[in-house]
Amino acid sequence: AGGGAAALAAAPGETLVWVSVEGTAAGAVGIADRVRPEAKAMIAELQRQGLRIVMLTGDGRGAAEAVARELGITEFEAEVLPQAKAAAVAKLQQAGRKVAMAGDGINDAPALARAEVAIAMGTGTDVAKENAGITLLHGDLAGVARARRLSRATMRNIRENLFFAFLYNGLGIPLAAGALHPWLGWDLSPVWAAGAMALSSVSVIGNSLRLRGVKL
Repeated sequence: AGGGAAALAAAPGETLVWVSVEGTAAGAVGIADRVRPEAKAMIAELQRQGLRIVMLTGDGRGAAEAVARELGITEFEAEVLPQAKAAAVAKLQQAGRKVAMAGDGINDAPALARAEVAIAMGTGTDVAKENAGITLLHGDLAGVARARRLSRATMRNIRENLFFAFLYNGLGIPLAAGALHPWLGWDLSPVWAAGAMALSSVSVIGNSLRLRGVKL
């Protein structure tokens, strides 16, 4: 009876859980993960952006292969223990990669702690969230792509603000020091200097507020 149950339960994408009665195998139950509806679109978008996607899971190889095929993931490792996940992250880092790890379980905590960017699901375990730098509320996987878009927009904004700051200081400090006086006899008025400093701060703040309009 147990063998027949196993044969029926061992469908593609399922992990078998054996059931015994008084030490005797009585059957098996097939358990399959349901792929979240937003996962496929999120994976496809990250791949279009040039990111390398690797799936690490403790599930059996058959279940992992079915999920990877559905999501369009070509690299995956199955039956991975918690420390092996952290080792896989370390291996990628040793190859010169910057690793972002997304996970929600206790088994993901060591890998989350090792990765440069750790992303936890808000619906996951507390230990996963404690080891993460980013927590996605409600476990929405689409937030991974949104978080990357926001981070890229933020870094671009920081570089622009640094440019404005150096530009203002590069022009303003020599003028305030009288750099034009020997040739033009002109000195920068303290009033204009104060106005330029205020304008510098306003331009940086105004540029930062543009982040509110970023489409995530």
